[in-house]
Amino acid sequence: MSVQTSAYTIPASTQPATLQRPYFNRELSWIDFNQRVLEEAFDERNPLLERIKFLAIFSSNLDEFFMIRVSGIRQQIEAGVRDLSIDGLTPAEQLTAIRNALVPILERKRDLLLDQLLPRLDQAGIHILNRDQLTEEQHAAVRTYFEEQIFPVLTPLAFDPGQHPGHPFPHISNLSLNLAVVVREDEGVLFARVKVPEVLPRLVPIPTNPEVLLSSDIPAERHYSFIWLEQVIATHISSLFPGYEIVETYPFRVIRDADIEIEEDEADDLLRTIQQGVRQRRFGAAVRITIDSAMPAYICNILVHNLKLNDEDVYTMRGPLALTNLMSLMSLDRPDLKDKPFYAGTPPVLKHATDMFAAIRQQDIILHHPYDTFGPVVDFIQTAADDPNVLAIKQTLYRAGKNSPIVAALMRAREHNKQVTVLVELKARFDEENNIVWARALEQVGVHVVYGLPGLKVHCKTALVVRKEGDSIRRYMHLGTGNYNASTARMYTDLGLLTCDPQIGADVTELFNMLTGYSRQREYRKLLVAPFSLRPGINRLIDDEIAQHRQHGQGHLVFKMNSLIDPGIIDRLYTASQAGVRVDLIIRGMCCLCPGMPGLSENIYVRSIIGQFLEHSRIFYAHNNAQPKVYVGSADLMQRNLNRRVEVVFPVKDAAIVGFIRDGLLERYLNDNRRARMLQTDGSYVRLAPAEDEPEVDSQVIEMGSHTHMAVTPLPM
Repeated sequence: MSVQTSAYTIPASTQPATLQRPYFNRELSWIDFNQRVLEEAFDERNPLLERIKFLAIFSSNLDEFFMIRVSGIRQQIEAGVRDLSIDGLTPAEQLTAIRNALVPILERKRDLLLDQLLPRLDQAGIHILNRDQLTEEQHAAVRTYFEEQIFPVLTPLAFDPGQHPGHPFPHISNLSLNLAVVVREDEGVLFARVKVPEVLPRLVPIPTNPEVLLSSDIPAERHYSFIWLEQVIATHISSLFPGYEIVETYPFRVIRDADIEIEEDEADDLLRTIQQGVRQRRFGAAVRITIDSAMPAYICNILVHNLKLNDEDVYTMRGPLALTNLMSLMSLDRPDLKDKPFYAGTPPVLKHATDMFAAIRQQDIILHHPYDTFGPVVDFIQTAADDPNVLAIKQTLYRAGKNSPIVAALMRAREHNKQVTVLVELKARFDEENNIVWARALEQVGVHVVYGLPGLKVHCKTALVVRKEGDSIRRYMHLGTGNYNASTARMYTDLGLLTCDPQIGADVTELFNMLTGYSRQREYRKLLVAPFSLRPGINRLIDDEIAQHRQHGQGHLVFKMNSLIDPGIIDRLYTASQAGVRVDLIIRGMCCLCPGMPGLSENIYVRSIIGQFLEHSRIFYAHNNAQPKVYVGSADLMQRNLNRRVEVVFPVKDAAIVGFIRDGLLERYLNDNRRARMLQTDGSYVRLAPAEDEPEVDSQVIEMGSHTHMAVTPLPM
């Protein structure tokens, strides 16, 4: 396989050219990951609206990065923390490195949008117009929409503490898009802020210019025209300030600290504490402001001073701000500008099964989402809810989403007088509000709801069904890598196992006893459970492979995960490489391990795959002298997962499933030359491409095509 780069590739690494220590910086590695997401927006092989989607995802990811990671570093600086990062940087040095890395990336993103994507959308019949491009008829339609829909919900807030103490600087909420309005009266220039309402569409639909329709080969019904909401407000801003002259309006956007620190020992009611934290999130300290490039310095200074920011917290952009809203374009009826339709199917063992429990007794069943539908997981809980022989259901819920069929089934099970216990993790970041709603609803029907553990976030994905069968009791389990969320299961690649293995059943029972009671269970028969046995279990898997390699050769480890951050695990993998074991790492996101370093990691290869679906499954494979060991679970190899979360990683024993994971999944990932990027020793990522005599290998497309019950049109090879 040859390595080639393309014109749209972003080759620049955010990492330093010379490493003081054999680790990459976590924050800069995350920025590299988000560059790879942006690269998909540059890739002309992707359909146009899919490129827009990746641009929106890039923007959303970056917002969260500032809300969580950058805000945390700022707090360290304010608290005088001098601890060094894994690569030896102080908090202040990390902030500087983050800005230096991001500024050129953001410029490339802006050039891509304005110079390529918006013009191509226009050519394709999706017209996102500026106010100076509107016809008289479009202006009239916009004026009517403003008067009827926008004007009633606007609230201008003046700022003039010197002459009007009742006009203090207004609170600028997190992620809000705003207009800084400069007005003039006889006494001089005044400042006001108008928030762009989030309850209205950011892209305002308007009639398409008839002349455009006549000159286009695209059918009229496939044309869509929009104008940015903030431009509609700016055009009619004088309606909010009668009697004043409008000098100018300038858009800006603020990001605030959105992390919630909970002193659980001091909280009498964790649920109430979480609710208060969610309300306070929009009042967290500001960490970033993005302004329009036309904004004059004195307006920027007003904002920076009152938001208690520094000059380095200001990011200047040309064109529209807050590009996350571009995701709304994916709802347009333009299938010609999207990926080919994809239909998930059901594994054959379940497709014609009339008794799900009998099917599970017959064999362990692996589900690979989204290629396999999430339906069997829902059916598993729904069947248990309605089965008169089921005595109890226990389940963890981390991110259930809205309108959850899983939660509805659990409530129905309780109404059928089954014992139902649900651990709802209220600290699931950005899903707290959904989880609060579900927790209250479950409690109201009598479900025993537990709200996590003090000091630990419960991140494992487990469901246990206890069923009476004759004179005995049998336990059925679902264990997975992804959340019990039917919506994300259509977009994330995850693995789930349906089993009635007695030893796993005993482990899961003891796990729930630990989660809900006073059990101090630390050791399990088959499961690796963080924060107790997972780290030793992964270390043992690596050490055993080293020993097998020294005795038999052919040592090989393949780990697939979202992130590799933990220095202890990294050092263990360095040891494996030094012993001659080949280590293949498939890491979508952050990686602090440096591959290819002579004498340290020359046998380690790291690749990242960004594709149509978000790679989310975690797999840990060891060759083990041709007797493969395979573990699957919820944990990434990060300190938080290993030390501060309850995670479950489970062994896969069924030979057919082991073969499917090794040959059907991992091998395809390792051969991918369409979506894969290889991490270099200097921290840069190089995208793979097939040589002239090689076929193109897209692991996700191949997986779609291998499910013969799915209607898929593969990409050209």
